[in-house]
Amino acid sequence: MLAGKNTNTWYKPGDYPDSRHHFMFQSVEIKGAPNFYKFKSSLRKDQDVLDEFKNNNTTGVISYLLYEDNQIVIDESDIPPKIIDGLLPSHSMGKSLVSYVTGHAICKGYINSVDERLSDWDLLRNTLYQDQALIDLLNMAAGDQKYIGERIRPMVDNMWKSSGVNLNMTSLETIVDSNLQNTQKSDPIYNYSALTTHVVLNYVIYKAGEDWKKLLHQVFNENAKVKNSVYFELTRIANYGDEPTVRYSFFATRYDYLRIAKAIMEDWNNDTCVGKYLKTLYDRRIDKNDNDNPKPDDIATYSKRYGGQFYFDIIGMENREIIGLTGFAGQNILIDLDNERIVVVNSKYKNYDWEEIVYERIKNVH
Repeated sequence: MLAGKNTNTWYKPGDYPDSRHHFMFQSVEIKGAPNFYKFKSSLRKDQDVLDEFKNNNTTGVISYLLYEDNQIVIDESDIPPKIIDGLLPSHSMGKSLVSYVTGHAICKGYINSVDERLSDWDLLRNTLYQDQALIDLLNMAAGDQKYIGERIRPMVDNMWKSSGVNLNMTSLETIVDSNLQNTQKSDPIYNYSALTTHVVLNYVIYKAGEDWKKLLHQVFNENAKVKNSVYFELTRIANYGDEPTVRYSFFATRYDYLRIAKAIMEDWNNDTCVGKYLKTLYDRRIDKNDNDNPKPDDIATYSKRYGGQFYFDIIGMENREIIGLTGFAGQNILIDLDNERIVVVNSKYKNYDWEEIVYERIKNVH
């Protein structure tokens, strides 16, 4: 059983994307828009950014985009040839994209609101997530810290602490059956984990039913107007005996990440239905309280609050409305909603000077 219903409308076993895309897993494809958004550019060189690229065997940075005044003003890249078609991994930035999809699902009427309770999904019966409000899972405050997440281990939970179940490979059904039965909710605190996002995304699939792939098309093709196909990965099915479920890991080209970030910014600033959803997440964000000595090396470590799978209240800019997305190995998107500026960074590993080329570029408004 998959997390959705009538899911054969969007997935056929053995339906792999072209192997040249170098995916580790099977995936769901959302095709690019014929009327994709075309960027304007007025480019300038930034010596600090150039220095990071000059030494990118050490720094790891392979793509940098700065968008302001309705145009791209810094555009540097050094994409390795083995990355065919320029498809770059989101890693945990995909968690934020799951939230963006969730907002669209609410606006399309598949889900009533962020306060909807997960009481109608049999998959979660007899687990700590049963009957929880969606907003608590979006805020990583589902009271699951006894079982999963950063509160019980210092690293992100790629492997289940007690049994070694790999969340990136294992279907949600297997996780529920093997690890979540008879679990009890604890007091809600911020507890970053992959599992809560896994549950949220597949709850959206369950609620959208046969319209699941149509919903993704609306988000990325019609709203964000991506140029190229983008992809959500599926869990691997080998050795687990059941069909895969969709996970948050996402692939897109560098410019399509910027198109998606621009769509998020425009939804917020135009007060669309999805913009109102994003503002609700902002209003209901929670304190992270996860780092007593934050260092300016990533949005995750240099923000005070978390809301709906996004980072808010960047240290030193708490009085400004800024949305942060971040992922493993230095993937970063920072959206300055007040000044309509966006930085998008993709990297092989996080050795670049985040404070200089990301934080300072948003903090210092020209």
